[in-house]
Amino acid sequence: MPSPPNRSLMRSYLAKLILLFSPLLLIASPALAAKCLYISSYHQGYEWNDGIEHGIEAVLKGKCELDKFYLDTKRNTGETFGETMALQAKAYIDESKPDILIAADDNASRYLIQPYFKNAEIPVVFCGINSTVEPYGYPYSNATGMIEISPVRPLLKYVKSSVANLRHGIYLAADVLSQHKEYELNRSVYESNGVRLTSIFVKNMDDWMEAYSKAQGEADFLIVGNNGGIEDWDDEKATSHVLKEGRLISVTNYDWMNRYALLAATKLAEEQGEWAASVAIAVLEGVKISDIPIVVNRRWKLFINTTLMEKSNIKLPQAIMTKATRITM
Repeated sequence: MPSPPNRSLMRSYLAKLILLFSPLLLIASPALAAKCLYISSYHQGYEWNDGIEHGIEAVLKGKCELDKFYLDTKRNTGETFGETMALQAKAYIDESKPDILIAADDNASRYLIQPYFKNAEIPVVFCGINSTVEPYGYPYSNATGMIEISPVRPLLKYVKSSVANLRHGIYLAADVLSQHKEYELNRSVYESNGVRLTSIFVKNMDDWMEAYSKAQGEADFLIVGNNGGIEDWDDEKATSHVLKEGRLISVTNYDWMNRYALLAATKLAEEQGEWAASVAIAVLEGVKISDIPIVVNRRWKLFINTTLMEKSNIKLPQAIMTKATRITM
C-alpha cells in the first residue's frame, strides 16, 4: 500500500508553482490588474450620463477595475463649484493612482483634465465633448477621445422636406454651457442653408413653457434642446403643455426629449462609452495613446411622436414615416 503524500511538501510545491506562473498570468492579462477611473461631468440619474456609463461598464467588465467620480456640474452650474469638485477629483486621483482616466462630457475636461492633466503621464480618454475640443486645447500628448456631434444635418434635411418656405427656427434649451455650444453648432448649419436660427435659454419650468408657447407664433419650427439644468423640470407639466400648445413642427437631438418633439434624430450615449472603454483597453495593452486619433460619433436613431403629430395635425413626408420608429406620449 503506497504511503500517503506529505502534505507539507505538497503545500511547498503548490506555492512554488504559484510563484512561478503568477507573473505569466499578469503578463497575459494586463488590463485585469489595471484600474480605470471614470470621471463624469454630471451625476448618476442624468440619462445621457447613465448611457455613457452603461457603455463603459459593458466593455470594461472583467477587463479593468472600474472606479467612478461624479463632478455633479449639471445640478450645480457655478464655476466655483466646478473648480472645487475638480480639486476633490484631483486629490482622489493622486491618492488612488488609477492607470487611465475616462473623462465624460465638457466640464470634466474644462475643470479637471485641462488644468491638471494636460500632457501629463497618466493617459486620458475623453468622450461626450460637444461639437469641438478647441476650448480645452486638445490634442494632448496623453489624450484622445470621441467628440459628440448631434445629427444636425440629417434633422435639417427632414425639417426642410416637411416645412414649405422654411425661414426661421427657435432653439429652446436649458441655460447651460453644453447647450450654448449645441446652439452654435445648429445655428451655423442652419444659416449655411439659408435658415435663420435664434435661441431661448431658460433656467426654470415656467420660463420653458412660456418660451415654448411664444415660439408657436414667431417661428416656422422649434428645436427642443436639452432640459438638463432646469432644476424644477416636471415631465407631466411639459407633456400637458406641449399637447395643448404645440402647433409647429418640433424636433430634437435628444432621445429623452422625444416625447416633447414631433421628430427626433438622436445620438447614442452608449456609443461614446463603448468607444472610450475600448480605447482604454487598447492603451492598457500597450497601444500609444498619441497614435489614436480623435474621432466623432457615427450612430443615430430616428423617432416620430405620433401622439403629437395627430394632436397638431402635422403631416410628415412618407420617406420620414417609413424610416422612423414610432413612439407615443
